Amino acid sequence: MKIIISPAKKLDTSLKVENRKMNTLFLGESTKLIKVLKGKNIAELKDLMGLSDNLAQLNWQRFQDWDISNSNTYIAIELFNGAVYEGINTKDFNKSDNDFAQNNLRILSGLYGILKPNDLILPYRLEMGTKLKTINGNNLYRFWQDKLHQNIGEELENEVLINLASNEYSKVLKLNKIKSEVITPVFKDYKNGKLKVISFFAKRARGEMCNFIIKNKINNIEAIKQFNRNNYNFSEGESTANNLVFIR
Repeated sequence: MKIIISPAKKLDTSLKVENRKMNTLFLGESTKLIKVLKGKNIAELKDLMGLSDNLAQLNWQRFQDWDISNSNTYIAIELFNGAVYEGINTKDFNKSDNDFAQNNLRILSGLYGILKPNDLILPYRLEMGTKLKTINGNNLYRFWQDKLHQNIGEELENEVLINLASNEYSKVLKLNKIKSEVITPVFKDYKNGKLKVISFFAKRARGEMCNFIIKNKINNIEAIKQFNRNNYNFSEGESTANNLVFIR
């Protein structure tokens, strides 16, 4: 079983790893993207990424400082710090949990492509939906083409893929072309008498589901249906073969 999640915009840069360089699978591709991004001024980045003045300045500086030889790196799963990662709660992991996550969890990234939890990276912000022009086309989906789809396909073999990523990120994997079974857990809340996906709650629940799978070393779909954290419960009636719906 493999699990995919999205990265987070919010970063925790307090846990620096000194004297260890980046070690990601698609570092060559990341370097090409950085070259394009370093050519943007602050105003261009602000417009391209829809950032505030402060965030545009911060991320412009990050791109300028990004260097393959930089040895003040961060562990990917500890650097990302949004609602999903609060739900994953790596502080609760023991060695067995960490090993299971390293073998089974993959983080999709606009800049790094695919990350394993313990990959070493530098801080950045580059959402997969960014319309960054490169030699491959007008956006990052064109830039990555089939590289990420092929990588996940090779890793899966006959395993199930649990999709806990947002649509913006899972789209780059071309899930409809993956030969293995793809299962997408969906989290819905009652609001004004109707079931809806509420973004903040759904993000946290995806992280909690990730933690649930890792802590329990789950390797089958039936066990995933037992997830019941934060009052979410599996709904047979709302679910389909490939979309497991949990409601509260």
